[in-house]
Amino acid sequence: MGSSLKMKALVSSSCLPSSACGRRPSLPLFFVVSECAGPSSPMNACWVISGRDTHEGNYPTHDLELVAVVHALKIWRHYLIGNRCEKYTDHKSLKYIFIQSDLNLRQRRWLELIKDYDVGIHYHPGKANVVADALSRKSHCNTLNVRGIPSELNQQMEALNLSIVGRGFLAALEAKPTLLDQIREAQKNDPDMRGLLKNMKQGKAAGFTEDEHGTLWNGNRVCVPDNRELKQLILQEAHESPYSIHPGSTKMYLDLKEKYWWVSMKREIAEFVALCDVCQRVKAKHQRPAGLLQPLQVPEWKWDEIGMDFITGLPKTQGGYDSIWVVVDRLTKVARFIPVKTTYGGNKLAEL
Repeated sequence: MGSSLKMKALVSSSCLPSSACGRRPSLPLFFVVSECAGPSSPMNACWVISGRDTHEGNYPTHDLELVAVVHALKIWRHYLIGNRCEKYTDHKSLKYIFIQSDLNLRQRRWLELIKDYDVGIHYHPGKANVVADALSRKSHCNTLNVRGIPSELNQQMEALNLSIVGRGFLAALEAKPTLLDQIREAQKNDPDMRGLLKNMKQGKAAGFTEDEHGTLWNGNRVCVPDNRELKQLILQEAHESPYSIHPGSTKMYLDLKEKYWWVSMKREIAEFVALCDVCQRVKAKHQRPAGLLQPLQVPEWKWDEIGMDFITGLPKTQGGYDSIWVVVDRLTKVARFIPVKTTYGGNKLAEL
């Protein structure tokens, strides 16, 4: 308890990041503290503290506590989406946010965002959370003017198994060596790739090259053979991974064409996205409304404009007719019924 109070005093002192002019800056402060759980832990527990905007200072207490939850989910979306996470707050009423019936419009909007995550909200007394409480007292900080963390504070944080997160990690879609090896082996067994290699050696395949490992490339893009399992693996990684989050066909094609090439690539990507069950159930349609039906103009004289249709599948008559050609005048609604055969073409109908 004494170490925690001492660290709280250090955090509240002027040794931490502060504004050059000594007043509260207009930019919010993002200060992240991570609890190191050891190398075997898949993800460490984290705190985030941010400065409030001017209009957020007018929120009631319940909304101020809820906006902190929404803010944390937004900045760590790439880690939390698709994974179970636990949120601890010192505001006890947030524990029942999912079963509350009397919510204002702002809270309902935030609740829709929270439901996109697999998150549980738990109550943690504020008196017990001295670290986050100490950091939140530093309101006049500016990320543009940051001084070094004193060694005494580092020692206190190491004693509590805490560390400052200096930078984040940006994940990117790239061809893994194991996947590249699978593509290389599939190229050797694909007849189209062998034919392409033969044409390339004869100078008939411009833009295609072969590296020292025997892999075919189209410029800086690896050539993917006509292997259904291999293509399915690439498409699933680019569409369903936590970092891609189900992009549309155009975005997915633009991402994949930088690293891969195969015949009818754009068409196959569009078909894969169209068959994605998650996209069909979750994504909203962005088509333009069809508009109202427009009536046809009334003709000036009878038989100036006609409508026609065919009644087929009838038993044959003695004359061999098996269909009826119905012609209707649009002005008087007078109909003519002409026996025809299904073998009649346009020229024969014009003669009738």
